[in-house]
Amino acid sequence: MAIIILPDAQAQLLALQEYMLNNWSEDVWLKAEDEIFEKLEKLDIGQFNGSVVQELASVGILDYRNVYTSHHKLVYRSLGDDTYVYLIAGHRQDYPSLLSACLLTR
Repeated sequence: MAIIILPDAQAQLLALQEYMLNNWSEDVWLKAEDEIFEKLEKLDIGQFNGSVVQELASVGILDYRNVYTSHHKLVYRSLGDDTYVYLIAGHRQDYPSLLSACLLTR
């Protein structure tokens, strides 16, 4: 089992890190980062599943799921034993635009 954070999601994670460090504190960022990776680990070991991404389900795409942390929303897909992370967004970001850019234009 592996967690693979795809390049777009890596860039989003780094942008969120920069934003949180500039606007809050390192402690706040570290707590958020821990929460993100703990959630991903639980997904990867099958401890729970996220919910279907409604924006995609409405057009018949049911294999992408999302999960929430206290500050972030993650979109992932499980393929075999691996978990692929496609999107990491803050709750206040324009989620539909990010989702469209990451998934629908590929």
